[in-house]
Amino acid sequence: MAVNPVPEGYHTVNAYLIVDDAARAIDFYTAAFGAKELFRLEVPRPDGIERVGHAEIRIGDTNLMLCDEWPDMGALGPNRRGGATSSFVIYGPDADAAFERAVQAGAKVVKQVADQFWGDRMGTVADPFGHQWTLGTHIEDVAPGDLTLRMKEWAKAQNAQATVT
Repeated sequence: MAVNPVPEGYHTVNAYLIVDDAARAIDFYTAAFGAKELFRLEVPRPDGIERVGHAEIRIGDTNLMLCDEWPDMGALGPNRRGGATSSFVIYGPDADAAFERAVQAGAKVVKQVADQFWGDRMGTVADPFGHQWTLGTHIEDVAPGDLTLRMKEWAKAQNAQATVT
């Protein structure tokens, strides 16, 4: 029997996070997002300190890989790069509760939870390692024509607000 080219439990595209303290990040993702640790490989570095060379966690039905920074290999996290270079969206049954749990675990509020014109209720937080996470609940199916109208109304309101400030 042939080996599946996509490992069991993974998707075609998977995220790999680089953070400045992977062990602490795993603890944070467990507290904030209910992550389950699947695997952790600690590797001794030339400075004698063991670092997480590779770890895997699962949030909901998605596996994420992560490791500590490896500056000598150019692997730096968002905090050392000056900000997030990507973001994540986690859908679940209660965006407000998920948002509050993340904040209680130490995430910083980027954007409060609110209903969005495209049919989701969402809010965004930044984790202590520089990654941004949007926590959402799908609350309405919006027809494509209505979505276009709502987006135009939203853009008009954003432009009006930008003119005032």
